[in-house]
Amino acid sequence: MLEYKVSARRIDSHGSEAFAKDARIVLDTDMAGRPDAFNPAEMLLASLAACILKGAERVIPMLAFDLRGIEVKLHGLRQDSPPKMVRIAYEIVVDTAESDARLDLLHRNLQKYGTIYNTLADATELVGSIRRKG
Repeated sequence: MLEYKVSARRIDSHGSEAFAKDARIVLDTDMAGRPDAFNPAEMLLASLAACILKGAERVIPMLAFDLRGIEVKLHGLRQDSPPKMVRIAYEIVVDTAESDARLDLLHRNLQKYGTIYNTLADATELVGSIRRKG
């Protein structure tokens, strides 16, 4: 089993910060919001994006997949009562000359082996697609 450790603290009424290893992230915990930091819902979406991108780094060499670039676009839908994410949609855009079948293979691998992906898929509606850039 792998373990992860993160700590967080309130800076003031406008923000907080989280730490892991030697990294620090400013968090938007201001009730009015702030444009220079991720709020908790955005952090969740960013975590999914990071999971997909890290998964790509893992499976691309195993698949001998020709990749020039990859990006992930996400959209979360939150209900108010009780507050929770009810749907997350994503689009993976890949800059590649690989076939559609190989693009689908990459997508299946990203879905199957993603820790955050699988956690969220069990908790909310998670839908997404993969397409070639261009």
